[in-house]
Amino acid sequence: MTVACILVILPFCLALAAFSDLFTMTIPNRISAILLGAFIVVAPVAGLGMGEIGLHFAAAVVVFAVCFWLFAVNVMGGGDAKLLTASAIWFGFNASLATFLLYVSLFGGLLTFLVLLLRSQENTIMAAGIPVPRVLLTAKKIPYGIAIALGGFAAYPSAPLMKAAFAQLF
Repeated sequence: MTVACILVILPFCLALAAFSDLFTMTIPNRISAILLGAFIVVAPVAGLGMGEIGLHFAAAVVVFAVCFWLFAVNVMGGGDAKLLTASAIWFGFNASLATFLLYVSLFGGLLTFLVLLLRSQENTIMAAGIPVPRVLLTAKKIPYGIAIALGGFAAYPSAPLMKAAFAQLF
């Protein structure tokens, strides 16, 4: 049961956040709350010690502090900040967090480029009837939840909880 939770919760929540951000430009708070709550329940059962769990919380606090500052200066949306923080707790304060943040940055740059390219071709896209979510073309922001999700998918195999899940399986 614990292994199934580890294998499913983070990817499912990230996918849900990405689709929500793509179609509505919002990330529901309940997704971040589920990620945090699930980590609190799953981590001790998966065999993480209190010290290691503390490092996971420290990672989330550091990511939250940076995201809060980015939100305060109007660079990052609140939903993105909460999702990034809630995802960071699953990676902990180690190389997998750096990998996750690097992937998020890379996917975020690519996503921004693609969205700006789409927006520059809005008239052509609308005239051709290409099915693109209207909010993607009209909003002034980038649905960064997509980049957070893709970064999470790419980095999750290196996360401590994922390694613990595989150790229990094999």
